Amino acid sequence: MTASENDSDFLSDPSKWVDHYGSYLYNYAYSRLHNRSAAEDVVQETFLAALKGRKNFAGESSERTWLTGILRHKIIDHLRRIYRDNPEPEGETSPGAGAFRESGRWKGHWNPDRSPADWGDSPERFLESEEFYRVLDECIALLSARTAAAFVLYQMEEISSDEVCKLLSVTPTNLWVMLHRARTQLRQCLERNWIGRKD
Repeated sequence: MTASENDSDFLSDPSKWVDHYGSYLYNYAYSRLHNRSAAEDVVQETFLAALKGRKNFAGESSERTWLTGILRHKIIDHLRRIYRDNPEPEGETSPGAGAFRESGRWKGHWNPDRSPADWGDSPERFLESEEFYRVLDECIALLSARTAAAFVLYQMEEISSDEVCKLLSVTPTNLWVMLHRARTQLRQCLERNWIGRKD
């Protein structure tokens, strides 16, 4: 392709985007927002933004990757709008209270009834299972909205902690508590609905 050719030649017909990418983008958005209406809205915003900006697409990535990048920004914008004017209250306690022994020889170690289950020798194998991701998605949906948003932005979208704090209007301490709570609750949920079921 010569430099004189239009960059938009890299793209398929926009009228086919919904058929080609609609389900993928919706599932991606829903796994981050856990709200059907919000997921539909950000996907529509993504297609509109892509249509307006298609001349800027240089074909350096696949069309789906390009659309997903736009969608990620729309998801972040959506979360920013929700939480900008609703800061997290201060003074939340750590969700780990009672999880560790407070005295005796094993002080600081897990209490037996709160300790993690055995995930086997290679928990990485779960990452190859579509069903595992379905269960994980269901577990994330059980978190409070802001805690789920913190986990998704920091762990799944790999946004810096400083930026997540700004997006969700939380302090670094609040964010640490939210992430700790999310990890703890997700571990427990996965152990009940995935590890335990497998055993």
